[in-house]
Amino acid sequence: MISRAHSLRLLALLPTAAVLLLAACAITRVEPPAPEVPAAQFKEAGDWQRAAADGAMPDDWWTLFKDPVLDDLQRRLVVGNENLKASIARVASARAVYEASRSALWPTLSTGLSATRSGGPTSAIASGTQNPANSVSLGVAASWEVDLWGQLAQASASAQAGYQASADDLAAARLSAQATLAQTYFLLRTSEIQQSLLERSAAGYQRALELTQVRYQGGVASRSDVLLAQTQLKSTQAQAIESAAQRSQLEHAIAVLLGLPPSALTIARNDRLPEPLPVPPMLPATLLERRPDIAAAQRRVAAAYAQIGVADAAFFPALTLSASASYRDSTLANLLRAPNLFWSVGPSLALTILDGGQRQLASAQARASADQATSNYRQTVLTALQEVEDNLVLADRLHSEAQLQSESLQAAQRNLEITLDQYRAGTVSYLNVVVAQTLALNSESSLLGVRSRQLAAVNQLLKNIAGRWQGV
Repeated sequence: MISRAHSLRLLALLPTAAVLLLAACAITRVEPPAPEVPAAQFKEAGDWQRAAADGAMPDDWWTLFKDPVLDDLQRRLVVGNENLKASIARVASARAVYEASRSALWPTLSTGLSATRSGGPTSAIASGTQNPANSVSLGVAASWEVDLWGQLAQASASAQAGYQASADDLAAARLSAQATLAQTYFLLRTSEIQQSLLERSAAGYQRALELTQVRYQGGVASRSDVLLAQTQLKSTQAQAIESAAQRSQLEHAIAVLLGLPPSALTIARNDRLPEPLPVPPMLPATLLERRPDIAAAQRRVAAAYAQIGVADAAFFPALTLSASASYRDSTLANLLRAPNLFWSVGPSLALTILDGGQRQLASAQARASADQATSNYRQTVLTALQEVEDNLVLADRLHSEAQLQSESLQAAQRNLEITLDQYRAGTVSYLNVVVAQTLALNSESSLLGVRSRQLAAVNQLLKNIAGRWQGV
């Protein structure tokens, strides 16, 4: 039976418990606001609509370029890239933090066995105790912090959002590495074609030099014509050597991206650029919203606002339920006996009264961090919009530029043929030939540069929208 005194003590605790429960119900969690997207359409590609659903980033988006060598390099990238390995480790660390925050919601149980031998003044013998004395203890203790104010739950929510953000960071790092590899590969092929162009031009200049030397020996051409032909030939040969060196450096960069030493990778020459993809006239918002960097920024907003709840919960007392039981005796043989059992159970409340304003400052800091995370999210969206706009207009303009540059090359090649015929007939000087050859070389080199920039723009656009676009 419960004694009258014990009943009175229980009744006396009811007002305190009611106040605590009412306070717990009064606490509200601070939810992050929905950040506004600062634009409703892409200026350079027609209308687009906002979409709430998350989209997964497509795998193997680089296969749109239809280059088997690039496909093989991309497969090796995700296995060997050291930066991606570091990002994977960061995700594992964030997951461990999240799991640890979840475990804080559950009770803890511990056990221990101890043995001591102690002594004191000889006068202790008069009290009937041995000197020195032996003590053996076997105990079990349990404790559980009741999450009345949601502090532990908010901390777990913050850790979960941080873990999800780190996973999004990994996806963003992988996407960035894949785009960097594709761009480096395109530059390598461009250098190969540029080297071939210069070597082919040098071969033509060599034939022109031989023709000029024959004309000089026949007294038709001047010495300056020969020197001009030699200058043009040597300059073009030097440019070819520079292109070869650039190609080697790009091959080394690809090896490092794959996690290999530069000497361990050899890419066979191809002298062919993939065809630039046609860019669709309209891009929906779902393509932008699946970007992992935007998802990571949004997760960090949620984590920051959860930290506000953690900081505000520190203003309220912490309720801990604890229990312990132990056996104590002077010998191990007689330890587990009922007279040697000691136990305790009960709750405890702890509330910080004075802390010099630390809790207020922590709450203010959490709110400032949430504002910062929100601004970072909005800036990430703005940057994403700018990147898509930039590469949309660049891909469109480069397509038109490539057409014009192709027509210019045809005219320059035809002009070179006519000028060479005129030089052989002796109607023009060799300077006209040099000008025509330079114009033809520059036109072909410019066309190659435009095609390379087209691939770069499309590659960056695919990165900006985190993979394929619809209809491809």
